[in-house]
Amino acid sequence: MNFTNFGRYILLLKSVFRRPEKLKIYLKEIAKQMDYVGVGSLGLIAIISTFIGAVMTLQIAFQLVSDFIPKTIIGSVNRDSSILELSPTISAIVLAGKIGSAISSEIGSMRVTEQIDALEIMGINAPGYLILPKIISGITMVPMLVICSMFLSIAGGYIGGSISGAVTPNEYIQGITTDFNPYTIVVALVKAFVFGFIITSVPAYEGFYVRGGALEVSQASTRAVVISCISILVCDYLVTQLLL
Repeated sequence: MNFTNFGRYILLLKSVFRRPEKLKIYLKEIAKQMDYVGVGSLGLIAIISTFIGAVMTLQIAFQLVSDFIPKTIIGSVNRDSSILELSPTISAIVLAGKIGSAISSEIGSMRVTEQIDALEIMGINAPGYLILPKIISGITMVPMLVICSMFLSIAGGYIGGSISGAVTPNEYIQGITTDFNPYTIVVALVKAFVFGFIITSVPAYEGFYVRGGALEVSQASTRAVVISCISILVCDYLVTQLLL
């Protein structure tokens, strides 16, 4: 996204956050989007988080070559890695592919079929009606999905460690309950909030200004996912640098 596109992106956001014409219609659309983003993605996030937690436990155990290091450290490392990095970032990148592509395709298709032009002719704020519900669903449901991902990733580590014998259940539980810093959850939720905004607003921008036909819509969807993933990684570094 160059400076020209960034300027158009900011102007689009300015249009998005205008006062809604009919609040009832917006609330109905927000509920629909929250169901799609939150409930519709829960299964995918659950599967990925559980297996990542299990694999993390095995890899940490593999790297512990010294007998002088207690195995409880496996639970501590898995807990902090899951909360601070794996759950927010991996979940956001997965959601950028699933949700971002769908948002860009939906709005892009409405643009090329002139449905957005029809909304504007009827006096409806098209950016607000089409994009605001998606952004609100992103900044509310992505943090909730990340909280689920944290618990499932840590639980996956417990299951994976117990089945493989890499760490006993008592050692793992002792590890995840020792020296826990609740501030790490605050950092993760700040990341999830920022990522939720990126996942919904960037694809919406790419779809809203697409020109051409079906080929251009598919190209915009691909571009939206790529830009979203890069933005997520950049913001991940910035938030981590600012808060830790």
